[in-house]
Amino acid sequence: MDHHSKSTDRQVALFKQKRFFPFLLTQFLGALNDNVFKNSLILLITYGALINEDIKGNSSLYTNAAAMLFILPFFLFSPIAGQISDKIEKSILIRRIKALEIVIMCLAVVAFYFESMFGLLAVLFLMGTQSSFFGPVKFSIIPQHLHKDELVSGNAQVEAGTFLAILLGTIVAGILLNTDSPTLYISMAVIVFSIAGYLSSRHIPAAPAAAPSLKINWNIFSQIIKTLSYTREIKSVFYSIIAISWFWFLGAAYLTQIPEYSKTVLGGDNNVVIILLTLFSIGISIGSLLCKKISGGYLNTGLVSVGFLGLSIFGIDLSFQSLPPIQDGLRDIREFITTPNAIHILVDVGFIGIFAGLYIIPLYTLVQQRTSPSVISRVIAGNNIINAFFMVMSAVLGAVLLGLGSYSIPDFFLIISIMNIIAAIIICSSIPEFVLFLNIKTNS
Repeated sequence: MDHHSKSTDRQVALFKQKRFFPFLLTQFLGALNDNVFKNSLILLITYGALINEDIKGNSSLYTNAAAMLFILPFFLFSPIAGQISDKIEKSILIRRIKALEIVIMCLAVVAFYFESMFGLLAVLFLMGTQSSFFGPVKFSIIPQHLHKDELVSGNAQVEAGTFLAILLGTIVAGILLNTDSPTLYISMAVIVFSIAGYLSSRHIPAAPAAAPSLKINWNIFSQIIKTLSYTREIKSVFYSIIAISWFWFLGAAYLTQIPEYSKTVLGGDNNVVIILLTLFSIGISIGSLLCKKISGGYLNTGLVSVGFLGLSIFGIDLSFQSLPPIQDGLRDIREFITTPNAIHILVDVGFIGIFAGLYIIPLYTLVQQRTSPSVISRVIAGNNIINAFFMVMSAVLGAVLLGLGSYSIPDFFLIISIMNIIAAIIICSSIPEFVLFLNIKTNS
C-alpha cells in the first residue's frame, strides 16, 4: 500500500516536472492547433462561409479531400521522419518542427485572406506533413525523459491531453465560425497557438540522438518497406501496433459519424454534436488516467482485453438505441436531454470513450518498453503508417456502407462493434498476455 501511494505521488509530481511538462504542453498545443485549423476548414466548407463558387454543391467532396490530404503525408513522410528522429537530438528537432508550424500557419493566413480553397488544402497537407515528422519524436522522447515506472503515467497524460486538445479544437472552431469575421479570428488563433507551441518547445530538455551515425535513406518507397519490417521484429510489439491501429480505426469511425448521427438519427442540433464529441473525448481522457490509476508503476496488459470487451458491449448497445421522431426542426440540448432514452445514449458514448482510453495506454507503453532505443523512432514511424492505413480503411468502409450501401449509422456502429470482437479474438489469441492480469514491472 505504501509503495502504491508513493508511486501515485510520483505520477502526480511528473505532471509538474521540467523534464516532462514542456513536452506535454507542446504536444497539447500542436494537437489543439491542428484541430482548430482542420475543423474550421471543414466547417467553412460545410456551411459555405468560404465564398467560393467551386465549393457550392461539392462540400462533401472537399470535406473528404480535406480528411485525406491530412492523412496522406503519414504514408509519404513517416519513413523519412522515423530515421531523422533516431539520427538527430530530439529537443532540437522538435523546436525545428514547431518553427515550421509557424511558417505553415502564416501561409494559412494568406490563403484565408485570398479565400483560396487550393491554398487552404495545400496548408492542410503541410500540417499533415509537419504532424508526420512530429509523431516519431513524440513517442520516442518519452522513454528518454521518463523512468520506466513512469511510462504508463506519461503516456496516459499525453493521450488524455491529446483528446482534450481535439475536443477543445473542435469547440474553438465552432465558436470562431459564429463570429462576424470567422477567417480573421481563425487566422489569429492558429498563429497564437503555433507561437505558443514553439515557445513551450524551447523548454524541452535535451534528448540525445539514438542512432547519430545512421545514414538516411531518402527513397520513400523502399524505406516504407524497411520501416514496416522494424515493426515485425518483436511479435508482441507488432500486435500492439496492430491493436493501436485498430483503436484509430474505431476512433475515426465514431468521430467521423457523430455529426451526421446527431443530426439524422437523434434529430439534434449542432450543440448536441458538441455534447457527444465532448463525452467521447473526455471518456478517452478518463479511461487513460484510470489506466494509470489501476496500473500504478506497472504495465498491465490485461487491460487491453477489458478495453476490447467494453468497446463491443457499449458499441452494440448504442447501435440498438433510438429516439422518438421529432415533429419539426432539430432538438436543442435541453430538448435532447429530456427526451426518453437520450441519457442512455450519452452513457454509451461516454463508456465507449472510457474503454478506448483503458485499451490504448498499455499498448503504447509496451511498444516503448520492448523496442530497442536505437530504432524506436522508426518503429513509431511504422506504427504511424499502419495507423494511417487503418484510418483510411475506416473512411472507405463508412463511405461504402453508408454512401453506396443502404445501411444506417446505427447499422454501421453494430458492424464495427462485431468487427471489434473479431479483432479482439485475433489479437488476444496471438498475444495471450493481453488477457492475463499480470502487473509487469516497468522498472525491471
